[in-house]
Amino acid sequence: MSRINTNVTSLIGQRVLQNNTLSLSGSLERLSTGLRINRGKDDPAGLIASEALRSEAKGINQAISNAERADQVASIAEGGLQEISGLLTELQGLVTNTANTAGLSDSEKRANQLQVDSILQTIDRVANATSFQGLRLLNGSFDYSTNSVSTNSIASFAVNGAKLNFGATRAVNALVTQSAQVGQLLLSLGNSTLQLGGTNGTFVFQISGNKGSRELSFSSGTSVANIIATINTFKDVTGVSATASGTTGIRASSVDFGRAGFVAIKVVTPSSVGGSGIYQYNATNANTANTGSAVAFSAAINGVRDAGQDLGATINGITATTQGKVARINTDFLDVQIELTTGAAQTLAAQINAFTISGGGADFQLAGNVDIGGKVSIGIGNVAVRELGRQTVSGAVESLASLAAGRKLNVVDGNIAGAQTVVSSSIAAVSQLRGRLGAFQKNTVGATIRSLGVSFENTTAAESVIRDADFATETAGLTRSQILVQSATQILQLANSQPQAVLSLLRGG
Repeated sequence: MSRINTNVTSLIGQRVLQNNTLSLSGSLERLSTGLRINRGKDDPAGLIASEALRSEAKGINQAISNAERADQVASIAEGGLQEISGLLTELQGLVTNTANTAGLSDSEKRANQLQVDSILQTIDRVANATSFQGLRLLNGSFDYSTNSVSTNSIASFAVNGAKLNFGATRAVNALVTQSAQVGQLLLSLGNSTLQLGGTNGTFVFQISGNKGSRELSFSSGTSVANIIATINTFKDVTGVSATASGTTGIRASSVDFGRAGFVAIKVVTPSSVGGSGIYQYNATNANTANTGSAVAFSAAINGVRDAGQDLGATINGITATTQGKVARINTDFLDVQIELTTGAAQTLAAQINAFTISGGGADFQLAGNVDIGGKVSIGIGNVAVRELGRQTVSGAVESLASLAAGRKLNVVDGNIAGAQTVVSSSIAAVSQLRGRLGAFQKNTVGATIRSLGVSFENTTAAESVIRDADFATETAGLTRSQILVQSATQILQLANSQPQAVLSLLRGG
């Protein structure tokens, strides 16, 4: 072929050289960046998957940082609560010390009151000063807001955790499936006074409850009212109270509801006691004695016992764990505790609209996806003295603030027994809050950090497989492309010189 206007061989060489040059440029780019995918045209599907994994890894990494921040917040709150717990323990000692009235002078009592006042002021100061970046942690800022509380049915309640969507509320409803009961026995004496058959003997029986027991002795002619008054004298010691049942009977009941509360009566000297004996009450009607359960006093030397019954309930459709009149559920979305009034706790199938949670709580985002499933919420209540230890003392609700000088539970001339009840309740409340925070740190935050760490590793590894360059493969490709470029260049040079052979024809002519 001796045409020179079109050098087809050169065109082929140029095309091949251009392709090899592009391949070489790609290998150089991948080796210089370390990435197999540098732009969409490198691998469109791989780019989409890689960007999705990269975004997910970024979210997971930030969730780990959020969890670490949550742990720091909980640690600061725990530090404040630990100091308050120590102060409450000191307060318990002062109350007990001041109760030793015969061994203390008035000046010592007033000195103890000064310490009490100082402790109360310090507790308030710690509650207001414990903060994280200006956010107060123990003054109720992270407590839940509630409304529409059913005061006729709810004696008390606590919201420990609740997940809420932005601007949403959550209604808390309870349904009683089993009534709460106290342990109770009926002593039927058959007369308004104790009849011992004309003898000069005594009627001795031991009455026991979940707090202790006492042996009581009564002579013939003692009235039912006096026996009841004697039993009630030891109510705080035994955990058993007594009321009249008609004119000839005594109802002995445990102070506490539920299986923890019981009453047991053991007759020590059963001789010639009149009356029908000891009865239990009907399981389905707590106000009616079971006539088939009578135990004669002479046969009660081994004792008769009756235990209470815990409440059965569901809260928002979830079976609650119960004790006495208290029901609680603890789920990922709702952690609440409700104490029902006696009437509500004994009304079966009663739907109770307990209260509505309208907001509040400390929210932490512990997952890469921002949704309610990845959020964790915990309530931190107010531990100021006006809120701690709320208990009914002598018919009025008192708090830790009532131990201050001049208040009803002060240690100089106040109700010392009531003061100890309030302090004990405060210690229990602070301990429970510390326990919840500790469980949050250990089982929620700690486990989340560990699981997110594994997820971050796996997600990053998956993204690396798709996007990162394999240097062994790329260096081999680079060597191949370099050789091909050099070869194509040489061939193109030969192709371009081939038309010069036509000149020999011209010279020959």
